[in-house]
Amino acid sequence: MSKMRAALCRITKGFVSPMSTPHSNHPVLELRVALTVSDYERSIKFYCDGLGIEPSAVWNNGQGRALVLELGKGTLELFDETQAEIIDQIEAEQRISGQVRFALQVPDVKAAMERLIAHGAMLVNPPVITPWGDYNARLQDPDGMQITLFQVPDPNQS
Repeated sequence: MSKMRAALCRITKGFVSPMSTPHSNHPVLELRVALTVSDYERSIKFYCDGLGIEPSAVWNNGQGRALVLELGKGTLELFDETQAEIIDQIEAEQRISGQVRFALQVPDVKAAMERLIAHGAMLVNPPVITPWGDYNARLQDPDGMQITLFQVPDPNQS
């Protein structure tokens, strides 16, 4: 492990977790996933209306269109095939997602699931409690993107 990596991370039982301080300099300031969709208007309704998000920027240059949705804190998860298989088995009961799958933390999985289904999502698997205690549901957007909705348990409730 490089000195820089060692300085930025600590390893605990095989898990690497970032060590951040209020003044740390992160080499990446924002993660943006650029999703090309087959039906732009349908996708706007799905993501904006389905998740209840207003665009933070909209571009229409007369030839093409795009918008930006602020989705809160962004992270990038890297899985090997074995871990992807494990997650798919838990959430969808079979290996189904491709190389990319969105995982969106929401305050209420059932409410978000119902809104997205009303806006064109296909339910892949109903909500399940994961071995780590989250409440996860798997959906597919109108273009086939796999989406995990997850709700982290409230630490104040038993």
